[in-house]
Amino acid sequence: MELVIGGGGSGKSAYAEQAVASLTKDGMKRYYLATMRVLDEEGKKRVARHKKLRAGKGFRAIEQPVRIQGALGKMETPGCAVLLECVSNLMANEMFTQEGVLEEAQAVDAVVNGILLLRDNVTHFIVVSNNVFEDGIMYDEATMKYIRAMGRANRLLAAAAQRVVEVVAGEPVRIK
Repeated sequence: MELVIGGGGSGKSAYAEQAVASLTKDGMKRYYLATMRVLDEEGKKRVARHKKLRAGKGFRAIEQPVRIQGALGKMETPGCAVLLECVSNLMANEMFTQEGVLEEAQAVDAVVNGILLLRDNVTHFIVVSNNVFEDGIMYDEATMKYIRAMGRANRLLAAAAQRVVEVVAGEPVRIK
């Protein structure tokens, strides 16, 4: 598993797609696990942009905005490469439900355990996540819970990954 982190617009998605392409052998299936819930016009534009960027790269898209381990039943494993885009959307979807805000620890466990289950059942796994502590702004309590949960999830995923890369201005910087 490789964890790819970076800020918005850093180039982490392009790097992750290239990493999957470099890891896959002829005939190896490539899956793109999309975690974003499309709620508005801006979301539709982002999805369209990502689909355009992936066009012709051999990815089979699976939309899995919650319970990421559910994607296992939609893939042919083992012998595949998987790109999960991205942990921050997955965390938000798990944490903020119609019933309310899930506790940080529960959300982190759901996200991290689901990702680790996937990792253990696929051949190559690239996980994309966002840096969340860079602006130094204090937000409302629910948002701060999300930021803390993301920080904890990123640390746990980094510890479990064989490789961690931060993409800065389009340039990958190896951390681990």
